Amino acid sequence: MFKIDIHTHILPENLNEITEIFSDPRFLILKPIDDVSAMLKKDGMEFRKVDCNCWNHKVRIEECDNNKINLQVLSTLPVLFSYWARDDECLSLSKFLNDHIVQICREEPQRFIGLGTIPMQNTDMAISEMDRCINELKFPGIEIGSNINGKNLSSKKFQPIFEHAEKIGCSIFVHPWEMMGQKDIQKYWLPWLVGMPAETTRAICSIIFGGVMERYPNLKFAFAHGGGTFPFTIGRIDHGFNMRPDLCAMDNDKIPSSYLKHFYVDSLVHNEKVMSFLIDTMGADQIALGSDYPFPLGELQPGNMIEKMDLSDSVKQRLLAGTALEWMGLNETNYIGN
Repeated sequence: MFKIDIHTHILPENLNEITEIFSDPRFLILKPIDDVSAMLKKDGMEFRKVDCNCWNHKVRIEECDNNKINLQVLSTLPVLFSYWARDDECLSLSKFLNDHIVQICREEPQRFIGLGTIPMQNTDMAISEMDRCINELKFPGIEIGSNINGKNLSSKKFQPIFEHAEKIGCSIFVHPWEMMGQKDIQKYWLPWLVGMPAETTRAICSIIFGGVMERYPNLKFAFAHGGGTFPFTIGRIDHGFNMRPDLCAMDNDKIPSSYLKHFYVDSLVHNEKVMSFLIDTMGADQIALGSDYPFPLGELQPGNMIEKMDLSDSVKQRLLAGTALEWMGLNETNYIGN
């Protein structure tokens, strides 16, 4: 079956050419360890060890072939969003990262599709770079964080960005970052195990309660990690909405569960029973294969769980590629049909 992985991350091997120009030590630096690995450093401290599949697209193609992945959708590492930075420096970094991704996509157009990153903290710059991503670089969309410097995505500040995205047909992939409360839960890897699903739920609830999907009904959002805890706590969320409309329905009076068919999530839930529940709750038409490649919390054999499940071939193909193409606004016959 044809497979498209909408959730993969990449960074440029020459990242330091741009980040070492800036004076702020919070910008990431890539320090080689050997020929096949490097250490990402932030604030002078070790942040994460990465292997060459994080920057070498030839290695990625080999690993995609091993897992029968036809297309990867490339997006930057969320830690590189850098919304905290000076606006002009964040814009420069965004352009550098986007130019790197488009170079790979142009070199291997049958294997890679790109998502851009934009400086969300500055509306005018964000819209300008979004336009470049869609019109010049020919990306189908962008990746953004689950909050912007602590501001929820429902904030009025970001509405012109969403309005413009809907206008130009720019799909949006929302990935958790800067997880709320992470400083208090550092032990046991809890920011990634607990904080990320909660942070994604924060983003979905903010967008729904804030009326973003109501104002921009044709804007196509996709959320990482199976939508976090949102699909699994929708009963609680609906109940709270009904019991305390004074707190929950201030900006949108439609019940949250009515939006389950209005956005997409990736398939990264790691468990067949959980995946079955996600399909029952949201429908296969709203779920796209996403692996979080090449990181250890990702699905190590992308799509393998879906292929093993007791589902019809048509449902499997929808999950493995059809939903991804719909979300990105791409013609299915140009891919699955060939």
